[in-house]
Amino acid sequence: MSEPARNLPMGADLYGELLITADDRPTTIRKTIPGLLLAFIASLAAAWLSEHYGVPLILMGLLIGLGLNFVNQDKRLAPGLTFASQTLLRIGIVLIGAKVTLAQFGALGLPAFGALLVIMLSVIAAGILAAKFLKQDMLFGLLAGGATAICGASAALALWSLIGEKRIDQARFTLVLVGIFMMSAMALAFYPAIAGILELSDRQAGFLIGASIHDVAQAIGGGFSYSQAAGEIATIVKLTRVALLAPLVAIFAIWLRAQAKKTGADDVTLGSAVPRFGLPWFIIGFILLVLVNSMFNLPGTLVGYSQDLASWMLLLSVVATAMKSNMSALLTQGWRSFVPVIAATAVAFFMALGAAMLL
Repeated sequence: MSEPARNLPMGADLYGELLITADDRPTTIRKTIPGLLLAFIASLAAAWLSEHYGVPLILMGLLIGLGLNFVNQDKRLAPGLTFASQTLLRIGIVLIGAKVTLAQFGALGLPAFGALLVIMLSVIAAGILAAKFLKQDMLFGLLAGGATAICGASAALALWSLIGEKRIDQARFTLVLVGIFMMSAMALAFYPAIAGILELSDRQAGFLIGASIHDVAQAIGGGFSYSQAAGEIATIVKLTRVALLAPLVAIFAIWLRAQAKKTGADDVTLGSAVPRFGLPWFIIGFILLVLVNSMFNLPGTLVGYSQDLASWMLLLSVVATAMKSNMSALLTQGWRSFVPVIAATAVAFFMALGAAMLL
């Protein structure tokens, strides 16, 4: 028996192919208010707990969102949660560009930049190979490896926007987020200590930490926990990874489109995940903001406000995504679903350590 007509897909995001049902689609601002308000209140609670107990903000938001997962049964909340998990996350990704400039590539140096590219591509490959080894979807491995290689949650959200809920459901996407934050938290705790035991120089330690820790705040914090100079290097390396978000996601979009053409229009698996008309608008916005910041050197106050806003946008989107996740499906995934993130994290650490030793 078919589902009721009101639950059939009514549309999809042009660049993400995220299915929107008649109940989920935000038709008016008024209908988005209940879900947005709930996500905002949960985000405030996450911010308070993060500030008082030292837990990473996005991780706390994810946990609170999962704890409130039962609210996804209330269809009145669906439009607001959908708006937060899709539109707000894209705006947040655009705003990240205000903190990135083209000069950061030059400050890194060509040898280190080349090593960083090799590390990132190897980490992505590790995620894909681990997924294929466990007979999981290759795109799930791409999501896990890409998020690990680039910048954690922001990259995961950007890649998922391209791959789409139709190919990787919210439960498995949430698993990737959980795995990323688990590995990133462990890295923050152990990588600076490992760098100290190995007696790495500030430049070496900064490169290791910036090239291997997924989350931006934890990568920068880990660098400064080693030394001031290491923190500055870690910041440059990490922000270089963030700057590569746009070109790498663009490459993935082109690859998906090529696969769709290669397999034919009837191949729903890949064809449904492909942007149809050029680059996603949020990637174009990210690139433009980086160029503007590079040419005009945006005021520090403006950059600070934009990053605060970006953090809140990403927090709201993560909270909303966690609330919308199907927990029953999440709990049935098993430990194998974390293997691509674990494998990608291990490759990132050992390759970053090897490259750091040569610097």
